Amino acid sequence: MKTWKKSAIAMAALMSASTVSVAQERDQIRIVGSSTVYPFASYVVEEFGATSRNPTPTIESTGSGGGLRLFCEGIGAGTPDITNASRRMKPSEFDRCQENGVENITEAMIGSDGIVFAQSAENDDLNLTREQILLAVAAEVPKNGDLVENPYDNWSDIDSSLPDREIEILGPPTTSGTRDAFEELVMASVSEDAGYPGEYTDVRSDGAYVDSGENDNLIIKRIQENRSAFGIFGYGFLEENRDSVKAASIDGVEPTTENISTETYPVARSLWFYIKKAHEGDVVSGIDGYVSLFMDDLMIGPDGLLVEEGLIPLPEKARRKWQERVAERVNLKRSDLTK
Repeated sequence: MKTWKKSAIAMAALMSASTVSVAQERDQIRIVGSSTVYPFASYVVEEFGATSRNPTPTIESTGSGGGLRLFCEGIGAGTPDITNASRRMKPSEFDRCQENGVENITEAMIGSDGIVFAQSAENDDLNLTREQILLAVAAEVPKNGDLVENPYDNWSDIDSSLPDREIEILGPPTTSGTRDAFEELVMASVSEDAGYPGEYTDVRSDGAYVDSGENDNLIIKRIQENRSAFGIFGYGFLEENRDSVKAASIDGVEPTTENISTETYPVARSLWFYIKKAHEGDVVSGIDGYVSLFMDDLMIGPDGLLVEEGLIPLPEKARRKWQERVAERVNLKRSDLTK
């Protein structure tokens, strides 16, 4: 890392770190949530621990849904202070937070990411449509006006122009924001055009789709070992592993930084984290300093350190809006989540 960036990070963290209170219930920030946001948040965690007077926060990859469940359990040192998410909080999750006393929440958007459909770098380049991917992964497919159990074993069964390769898709579990986004942006978005009676998101359970947990590095490893397999994960992991895996184009569009940031790539989504405002100050020291460092241009700006790690930065106007909302700790409203 360049010296000037290190110095700037240290100065920013020291200036914005929260004052330690004798009434603290815990002196170490606890963070949970998305496996996609995990590498970016881990980078900030390490920098904050190295450059502030606070202990290095603990961070756990639980998936977006799992993290929000823990976050919304209530107030107190036994619950997380921050949760990361690779999709926006659902209204039902907001309601659960409110019911459990987590009333004041600040929402932060940090950037964008694309979900890639990746294979071994040793394979030929491939272009897939969202409809083809839907038919490969769906529990049922339309036949003569009815839905029948998915009969497709090979990609060439779906379309003769596709490789004669066994369908094996290594993907995230139901607790993952990546899974939620995949179901919405790939499956539901084209299901009616593909002949389904409505939005369809049921994933097959006959072995063609393999729930691979929250460890995206494990998916990368298994793709390296099995050239037939495809993996579903965030663009950041593709950037880190381009020597061993490559992504298929989807609907003729490659997942690139530009295509994701402009939403030309059809499977792009936003990345978030949520702050439990009741934990700031006397409950847990340092939350303000950590959040300030994360939202600084040094991390999420167009030349920020997280961009070097694969984060797609927000356009300047949007970035400034979110930096201001977070700095002012604007309370999240349920209506924000239904727009």
